[in-house]
Amino acid sequence: MAFEQDGIAQYDKEELKEILASGARTVIDVRTPEEYENGHIPGVPLKPLQELEQWAPELDPAGSYIFVCRSGARSQKASQILKEHGFEDVANFHGGMLSWDGAVATGSDRG
Repeated sequence: MAFEQDGIAQYDKEELKEILASGARTVIDVRTPEEYENGHIPGVPLKPLQELEQWAPELDPAGSYIFVCRSGARSQKASQILKEHGFEDVANFHGGMLSWDGAVATGSDRG
């Protein structure tokens, strides 16, 4: 973990690459479908922040999650909301897709 912000662990791009390679945590993209289709991390599913109330019950509160968005603001918000609802192991990809230099897929494969 690079650092912590408002009680949420923040991971940088190199840490996220390691996590994706290991499969140690579930990574979820919380951007809009349009943003996702224009470029997303391969294998990372889309669960838009604006639909959080619909998809949050599908997640295991005991699971381990990292959220991704464009800059890190919406993914931080998703982490904070879920933490407030009893999720203990939530984290943010600090810098978001703006800082990502790994592989990128396009299209609507929502995972």
